[in-house]
Amino acid sequence: MNAAAPPIHYARIGGEPAVRAIVTRFYDLLEQEARYADLRAVHAADLDPVRHGLTRFLTGWLGGPRDWFERGPCIMSLHRAFPITPALADQWALAMTCAIAAQEDIDPVIADSMTQALGHMARGMINFGLPGSAAA
Repeated sequence: MNAAAPPIHYARIGGEPAVRAIVTRFYDLLEQEARYADLRAVHAADLDPVRHGLTRFLTGWLGGPRDWFERGPCIMSLHRAFPITPALADQWALAMTCAIAAQEDIDPVIADSMTQALGHMARGMINFGLPGSAAA
C-alpha cells in the first residue's frame, strides 16, 4: 500500500519545521489531555524516540526526505505488536486531526487531505482480537 501524499504537500505546509510542529503538538496532546490517556498508555514513558520516528515518517510520507522508509519495516508491521482497538485508532486520528488543525499556516485543503488519509491509516491498523494479531 503506497499511501504517500503528493510530494508538493511537504513544501506547501512548510517542510520539516511544520511537520515537527505537528508531531510536537500530537504528543503534547497525548501527555496533557485525559481523553488520550489510553493511547498514551500504550507508549513508552520516554516519547522522544516516537516523536523522532513520527517526524521522519510524516516527512517522507508528505514527500520530503524518505530516510524513514528506507530503514526497514513498514508502518503497519511496526504496529502489529500492539493491540490497536477501534477506540485507540480513533484517539490517534483525533489527536492527529487536532495537531494538524493547530498549524494555522497549513492550507485547509491539504490539512483536510492529511487528516483523512492519516485517519484512514490509523483505522487500518486496528488489530485487537483479529486472528494472527499479537492481541488474539
